[in-house]
Amino acid sequence: MLDDADVKRWYDNLTASSQITAEVYLRSLGLYCELNRTNPKEILLKAGSKSFRDSFIDFVRKLEREGRAVSYIERFKKVLMSWLIYNGVNVKLKVNIRSSSGTPTIADERVPTRDELASIIRKASARGRVAVAMMAFSGLRPESLGDYLGRDGIRLGDFPEARVTKEGIEFEKLPATVLIRRNLSKGSFQYFTFIPEEAATYIREYLQERVKQNEQLSPESPLMQFDPRGKKKNAFLRTTLVTRDIREAIRAAGFKWRPYILRAYCDTAFDIAETKGLISHPWRVFFMGHKGDIEARYSTNKGRLPPRDG
Repeated sequence: MLDDADVKRWYDNLTASSQITAEVYLRSLGLYCELNRTNPKEILLKAGSKSFRDSFIDFVRKLEREGRAVSYIERFKKVLMSWLIYNGVNVKLKVNIRSSSGTPTIADERVPTRDELASIIRKASARGRVAVAMMAFSGLRPESLGDYLGRDGIRLGDFPEARVTKEGIEFEKLPATVLIRRNLSKGSFQYFTFIPEEAATYIREYLQERVKQNEQLSPESPLMQFDPRGKKKNAFLRTTLVTRDIREAIRAAGFKWRPYILRAYCDTAFDIAETKGLISHPWRVFFMGHKGDIEARYSTNKGRLPPRDG
């Protein structure tokens, strides 16, 4: 696909906004071409014709009969529109997608109980426990722990209230702040959240294991490091490896949830805290890594938290 210069420019333009979106859109365009025995140039040539619109509607109906999720079908529409608009082709693909396809896997999910989360943590590796805790207790996204290409992720220096030592790390205050830098934030803005004592314990234990493997830690060291028995291809763990650790722990505990269910666990805890008046809604949104409404521009997104007592 990228041998086509126009496709490469479209892909690079998408990458400037989001590497993940660019990869997904490129693969989706390639899959659409494969399934419909066409190519990107031919799509542009036929886009304005009735036959092209009819063929796309037939394609959608076929996917619906196969029981594909709405989000899966809609992605093809978004990708085609992106490719057409980028090339200056003004065509509207007016096709309704039946909601009956749904997303059964997501719809049937429920948030783990505290005991179920504990069983997941027990089944996880030392590295996996850190990933599970950072998602379930702090609301982090997997791509914040290690980005899509393995070029960056949470570093030990992103815990401003922690001190890196020869033995590992010492947290001077708990709960401890963790900073999610702009390039690790889905919303492309810097924010922070907190880790409780349990998460701090898992981090200390994991880092102590790495020190025993003769690793010299520094503020620039990744929070999530490669298994010493594995092959290190990138400076940081890629998102897929972070979620693999979590998924393996969930499966070992006997559940079929997606890794993102752990963020739902954290969000639910914030929801309960908000109903009890323990946290305001703007801060709850901020700690989950969302920009929030216009009010947030003048409060939470200024990146300053009211003074902490004790």
